[in-house]
Amino acid sequence: MPGGSSGQGGDLSLVRLLAGWLPRQRWFGGKGSPIEDLSIGTATELRTGEPGLHHLVLDVRQNGATEHYQVLLGVRRDLPERLRPHEIGVLAGTAGISGHAYDAAHDPELTRPLLAHMAGESVIGPLRFRRTPGTGIRTGLDGAPSTAEQSNTSLVFGDAYMCKLFRKLAPGVNPDLEVNLALTRAGCEHVPAVHGWIELAPGGDGAGGEPVTLALLSQFLRSATDGWQLALTSVRDWFAQPTPAGPPAAPTPDDAGAAGGDFAAEAERLGAATAQVHRDLARAFGVTTAPAARLRELAAGMNEQLDAVAADVPQLRPHAGAIRAVFGEVAASGEGLPFQRVHGDYHLGQVMRTDTGWVLLDFEGEPARTPAERRAPAHPLRDVAGMLRSFEYAARFLIASDVSLAPDAADVLELRARAWARRNRDAFCAGYAAAGGPDPAAHAALVRAFELDKAVYEIRYEARNRPSWLPVPLRSLEHLAG
Repeated sequence: MPGGSSGQGGDLSLVRLLAGWLPRQRWFGGKGSPIEDLSIGTATELRTGEPGLHHLVLDVRQNGATEHYQVLLGVRRDLPERLRPHEIGVLAGTAGISGHAYDAAHDPELTRPLLAHMAGESVIGPLRFRRTPGTGIRTGLDGAPSTAEQSNTSLVFGDAYMCKLFRKLAPGVNPDLEVNLALTRAGCEHVPAVHGWIELAPGGDGAGGEPVTLALLSQFLRSATDGWQLALTSVRDWFAQPTPAGPPAAPTPDDAGAAGGDFAAEAERLGAATAQVHRDLARAFGVTTAPAARLRELAAGMNEQLDAVAADVPQLRPHAGAIRAVFGEVAASGEGLPFQRVHGDYHLGQVMRTDTGWVLLDFEGEPARTPAERRAPAHPLRDVAGMLRSFEYAARFLIASDVSLAPDAADVLELRARAWARRNRDAFCAGYAAAGGPDPAAHAALVRAFELDKAVYEIRYEARNRPSWLPVPLRSLEHLAG
């Protein structure tokens, strides 16, 4: 692997090692299928000497289709104990390399050069290191992987930066970079500022004239707390409240607010932050008016998913008629609704609460969608509906995850879950509307359609991956489609 070069194939012994190592990585998306072929699309030497650092783009063919993955390959003559869990294998000296090969994302000595290259805007072979104009990048910091990521690898550099390495590469500019960079330039206070990025020059991966985004360097959020964990803490506190004496009665949203860990004020602030980000997105990318034909297409896509899922999940079928009626309201509305760039995969796990307020993360969009679909304008209430679905999940997470819970106890907690979800849904929508977002109450049919479409997606996911969780989205249909 000569410095700064790119080429096909690669050392056969390395290819064999990578083919055995790749399926064991949690960020590898093709675990369910055998690898039919693996080759090294580009190989670029970033650091000579001991240890050595090479950047690889792997071309992996499965089920007749080729996907591209990014690997930082470290090579050492002697591998320290701390790096042994990340070893790929031993290279015997072919292609000018010998020693222990390993995933260098776990080696601070080899992640440190990434900052220096971005600060200096280096160009090495097909790799381009970029710095956001007008910003400086501190060098000399060690990067350590965060344990939270699943589909990517995020490196934390001290208390200054978070560098997200996109493991599975999509053609062209990643929406996460595109959106966050635009919002940074717009001065949006609810996203981490972008400091730099790494890209692959056009032409090497079939992306045409666009560079491929490899990594995104952004502000590290000190003292930040995950929105999902904050919500679960609130639910846990509410569930722990003693049952009032006297005849049993369904708890109300006000009852849920009496618990010490009430989340409603934060939900309202989150709604306001969401509206601000939507306004900044509209200014950065523009707004279009969706004609009636676009709304009919939207409803048709919702119905198509509904038909497919109902065919596989019998529990959905009794609700299908009512759901189609809601989708039909959208198709028949004929309104010229404003469409714009949105988050696209919005939920409590995509937001962080910092000392100064809420911050939105991960603008990549839904992983199963194509890059064009992720970039496509949508109505901003699609994001609102996504967050409302997340409140429903947070309310029932503790019930679904406790396999020892007796049915009677689960029924009691379900009533409490509904009260908690309603309180926080209402607070989020109030904050969103008060901050200038489209009022969800004034577009109730559209919000219900987006929520139902998301619930149908969740039903398919749970049926395939977590059958014990299937009741969570199914219960939502009682009040959404009823």
